[in-house]
Amino acid sequence: MTTPALSASGLCKRFAGKGSQLAVDALTDVSFEMAAGTLTALVGPDGAGKTTLLRLVAGLMTADSGRLSVLGLDAATQAQQIQNRISYMPQRFGLYDDLSVQENLDLYADLHGVPAALRRERYARLLHMTDLARFTGRPAGKLSGGMKQKLGLACTLVRSPELLLLDEPTVGVDPLSRRELWEIVQQLVGAEQLSVIVATSYLDEAEHCAQVLVLRDGRLLAQGAPEAIRARADALVSVVTPHAGEAARTLQARLYDDPGTTDAVPLGGEVRLIRRTPAPAELLAGAAVRQVDARLEDGFMTLLHAAHLASEVPRPAPPLAAVSPAEPRDVVIEVRDLVRRFGDFTAVNGIGFSVRRGEIFGLLGPNGAGKTTTFRMLCGLLPASSGYLRVAGVDLRHAPAEARRQIGYVSQKFALYGNLSVRENLHFFGGAYGLYGKELAARIEVSLREFALADQADTPSGQLPGGYRQRLAMATALLHRPSILFLDEPTSGADPLARRAFWHRITALAAAGTTIIVTTHFMEEAEYCDRIAIQDAGNLLALGTPLEVRRQAGGEGGLAADMDAAFIGIVEQERRRNAANAAEAA
Repeated sequence: MTTPALSASGLCKRFAGKGSQLAVDALTDVSFEMAAGTLTALVGPDGAGKTTLLRLVAGLMTADSGRLSVLGLDAATQAQQIQNRISYMPQRFGLYDDLSVQENLDLYADLHGVPAALRRERYARLLHMTDLARFTGRPAGKLSGGMKQKLGLACTLVRSPELLLLDEPTVGVDPLSRRELWEIVQQLVGAEQLSVIVATSYLDEAEHCAQVLVLRDGRLLAQGAPEAIRARADALVSVVTPHAGEAARTLQARLYDDPGTTDAVPLGGEVRLIRRTPAPAELLAGAAVRQVDARLEDGFMTLLHAAHLASEVPRPAPPLAAVSPAEPRDVVIEVRDLVRRFGDFTAVNGIGFSVRRGEIFGLLGPNGAGKTTTFRMLCGLLPASSGYLRVAGVDLRHAPAEARRQIGYVSQKFALYGNLSVRENLHFFGGAYGLYGKELAARIEVSLREFALADQADTPSGQLPGGYRQRLAMATALLHRPSILFLDEPTSGADPLARRAFWHRITALAAAGTTIIVTTHFMEEAEYCDRIAIQDAGNLLALGTPLEVRRQAGGEGGLAADMDAAFIGIVEQERRRNAANAAEAA
């Protein structure tokens, strides 16, 4: 029989507490096998133990108890031999921004002792596979996010490992680049029989794997083929079509709040619903219901709720009818012919749109499309080269500070002070927004309660788990009660449960009249938006409701299958058109 690529039995790992912190059981009694030449997915909520397990396999730490065999070697006593035969790509892979693509490849080949005679053929294969051959002279720091991830993967593979470990390789990567990365991984498994284990927050990626391991709080909740996990939700999933005049997002929030609901997400103007018990007629309020087949994500959510994980993230009960979609709402952001140049490079090229009060507006695009530049101009953080930009009734060319007082901003990267406690961060940012004394103290207490941060109030923010950091970032951004909230990829790297709780709160804010501008690479999150804009190469390619954008992508064939397909279709159509025009001009 072929030796398994991985074999774990009763694996345990505990981290001792520091100061007032309690010890953490990162892994408890984890047992599984992974066949050689296969692809295995590690999925689970934040803090489930996915990264700890990968680091044990990589020989970067040792288990406290249990047995772990990697490529037939004992991880406890043969860590160096294991490291000589595997490659590991962590969440933050160490590319050198000042070095070119080729220099990064050379550096990692030197570190791994790859003989000069092998490099020519290996480089050619990796550069072709990642489509980076045209960019070998470009500094890594000037690559888009997707290209950086592909270069990180190429550097990881420079020594042809027998086992590849990938920790969230597609976090912060747009759908087009994500598809390309997965094509590379699947090619390696299919053509070269490479064994791959990947931790991912995307359940559609796990669908492509031979085996899925579901971790929760360091324990293995389930394991098996995707169809076995999917079967946990069989006969529990339906699609609900709201009655005329009700927005899908409003219906979704009402269904999500009901105790009998396992999961509810908006989808194409409808709501995908998982119920533990039949929904009462008054809850559906005349909506049409049809049963559908389960997906892997449905099985995953069913598993987590069965384990009572949802109780750890309180669902707020917001006023969902504060602003009716039928009410006329003032335009609070107006953009016309907006241009931003950096020297000879045009990052944003004459785009225009408007956003109304209480609207959720999604700004989408591939890595390097210009959406972050647009986002920063809307926030008043970057001046426009030309065009008209009015935010909260203020022309940003003349009074950016006045507009910023009405704005809340949550950046993609954690931007709070890691050495300050949760309460100290709230106090500092409250003061920066002009809040003082009793008013500031009262708002801090409300924020701690609303964002379920009271138990962590004295914990340094740098020691918080990812989900808590996100909640703290939201709490600081909303402390001064802004009328407009900007969210830059706020759920990047978050698991599905954390994303549901996050969007539940965003829906409540919009219903209460807060305008939300959001960028995201999770295309299913675009379904929460009233309207979305898709950018590429600085140009506006699509603008409309999620349903209208899916129609545009579908062309004469009707609707695109989902927002992922719509996004990829619209971007690829435009790139083919530009390539044809360039060829004709030449």
